[in-house]
Amino acid sequence: MAKSKFFGYLGRLKWIKRWGLKRNTEDENVMEHSWQVATIAHALAVIHNEQCDSENSEHLDANLVAVTALYHDVSEIITGDLRPPVKYFSTQIQTAYKEIEIEAEKQLLNMLPKKLQPHYESLLLHEKVDTKVARFVKAADVISAYLKCQQEVQAGNLEFRSALEDVEKRVRELQMPEVDVFMTTFNESYLLTLDELLNTHDPNSSAI
Repeated sequence: MAKSKFFGYLGRLKWIKRWGLKRNTEDENVMEHSWQVATIAHALAVIHNEQCDSENSEHLDANLVAVTALYHDVSEIITGDLRPPVKYFSTQIQTAYKEIEIEAEKQLLNMLPKKLQPHYESLLLHEKVDTKVARFVKAADVISAYLKCQQEVQAGNLEFRSALEDVEKRVRELQMPEVDVFMTTFNESYLLTLDELLNTHDPNSSAI
């Protein structure tokens, strides 16, 4: 099998910073963001299957949802992270950036050995991702953005105040019962300190 630079490129996702137009109290890179989105997307799929699945909704492959989420932003290793205020500044910019994203996805796919490419098409090319899977990955992406904004505002960074309001609105607009369950069950814990997490887990434990 021919040598490939594909995973070498992916390894550099840790150098792509998110929220580049804002002052951050804690930097976030695309690699760690992708991991968080994957864990949330997986949870949303599990919640769907266990609590929200019905005759009118299809059972989801939670593992496929998670892996798809891991790859959802890999094109940014070529394009960089372009924040929404710029990305959606005009129809022309939005259209041009979408075309760049599509080309970047194809370039990454072509870095893989030919025999492996069919296995990665539905992970790397957004147009090939199953629409039901894409919906859950997108929901997880929005939740991840909300958690980031929430963390920054709690740290006193008012740079993220308007962003938090905007993303909170986007979370509500998802209108997904799985999202409601996740937020009700887990969101509060993201704001806890380590000591609070430990004490919540075991009331008899002492601080480290």
